[in-house]
Amino acid sequence: MSSARHRIISSQELKARWEEGSEGFSDDLNLRIRRALSWLERAETEETDPDAEVIFLWIAFNAAYAEETGNEHITTERNVFEDFFRKLIAVDGDRLIYDALWERFTGPIRLLLDNRFVFQPFWNHHNRIPGHEDWERRFENGKDRIRNGLAGQDTALILNTLFDRLYVLRNQLIHGGATWKGSVNRNQVTDGARILAFLVPVFIHLMIENPHVDWGPPNYPVVRI
Repeated sequence: MSSARHRIISSQELKARWEEGSEGFSDDLNLRIRRALSWLERAETEETDPDAEVIFLWIAFNAAYAEETGNEHITTERNVFEDFFRKLIAVDGDRLIYDALWERFTGPIRLLLDNRFVFQPFWNHHNRIPGHEDWERRFENGKDRIRNGLAGQDTALILNTLFDRLYVLRNQLIHGGATWKGSVNRNQVTDGARILAFLVPVFIHLMIENPHVDWGPPNYPVVRI
């Protein structure tokens, strides 16, 4: 799939490739891929509804990366993101993620990272949560880090920061903090849908092509009684 950098990889392409080698995959990886592909396929039917597309794409992403950590090892979502992205970048020999960040979606990513409405401390302050009165300073400091990351083409930094912002967008939609097709958040929703629609299939593709990597135990494993 060397040409994948130029287009969105479809769920059907991924499913065909997965079925070729799934017998040699671990049960955990097969469960991750099966679940992720099912939600990716559902997301592909929502091209005219970016709100729904973001939600289904995020579920596909969640199926791919989430781990069952148990109560003894409380792991933040950011920690899990970072570990997952580190593994993906390490095996991305064709630089599909790199090209998506630095060539295909440079404009939308810059706009999303510069958008205060997907910056969680902004909302913490407006929800009167103590300790976030300095959200503007944090936002400006974050923009400085982002600028340095963009200048140095730091893929891990930008990918982690991008998904921090997309996680806020996901929460707004999932937790009823936005109106369906609402005009006040269109830009971040449409840009978020475009970015996720390209990157999530790339993530699944890299997992299928690298079954030797320990992608971790899936969340909510199948329990047969």
